[in-house]
Amino acid sequence: MDVRWLQDFLTLAETRNFTRAAAMRNASQAAFSRRIQSLEAWLGAPLLDRSIFPTRLTPEGEQFRTYASEILRQVVDARTELSGKPTQRPEHIRIALPYTLATARLPDWWADWTKGRRLSSSLVLGNVHDIVTALVSGNVDLMICFHNAQQPIHLDPDRYERLRIETDTLRPYISRDLLARERYAFPGRENRPLPLLMYSSGVYAARLVDLIFEAAPEKIVGTKVMESDMSDVLRDMAVRGYGIAWLSDSTVAASGRDDLVPLGGAGWTLPLSTLAFRERSNDKPSVRRLWSVLSERAAQASG
Repeated sequence: MDVRWLQDFLTLAETRNFTRAAAMRNASQAAFSRRIQSLEAWLGAPLLDRSIFPTRLTPEGEQFRTYASEILRQVVDARTELSGKPTQRPEHIRIALPYTLATARLPDWWADWTKGRRLSSSLVLGNVHDIVTALVSGNVDLMICFHNAQQPIHLDPDRYERLRIETDTLRPYISRDLLARERYAFPGRENRPLPLLMYSSGVYAARLVDLIFEAAPEKIVGTKVMESDMSDVLRDMAVRGYGIAWLSDSTVAASGRDDLVPLGGAGWTLPLSTLAFRERSNDKPSVRRLWSVLSERAAQASG
């Protein structure tokens, strides 16, 4: 049996969609389907009910889902122990999150979460597909990501618990110098389009910006001068005066500079939540302790 089969199966069990699961696993749908079939052949039991849509697990599939998650967790722990790496402390926790949150927010969060507590961590950084796959395959204990109701993260609430850590806003920013020098009229004119620093197609932030454009009071008139997966890159390019970028307030604040100013008003913004997810069956003491801290902070924020 190939460990990848378990990761494939858990991803499919969560998404209930072959096309989406194959994309998350960076595989063609044909190759992905063959690996699922190989797992079923190895087990000698059907894991999926292919007679209905969307995909549903068979009773055997539901039963095996719990085993698969635990097997992967044990494999990861065994690999760590046998690899010659320093032994992890019992208070260790594995966290998956986007690079943006790792650089902009994690240092402050970690100072709060570890105050008076002995915790260590390892990080998995990636896009939404990467970190969701890491969570559902058991490679991490906690996933933290941006979330918007119009672009939700689809995780089974019966299997995964969520908490809102904080709120944020996505809005267009431009450097003070560029705005003073060019005096751009927002959202741009046909004879004077705005220089736009945009997210690469397919990343989560790009879909959020698309939502803003769809609901905006006017059509944006601009020329794309750069694309990037990473908001830090777009922020730094905006600071240097290369164009306008849609950034979260926390990403701008993390730079420690005041070079950027927002544009456009409320019609060009989108509210964001930062959510934490964990598998309900994960009973590691370190996970329980950190989740208790997050729950306490969430209760204080809502109160």
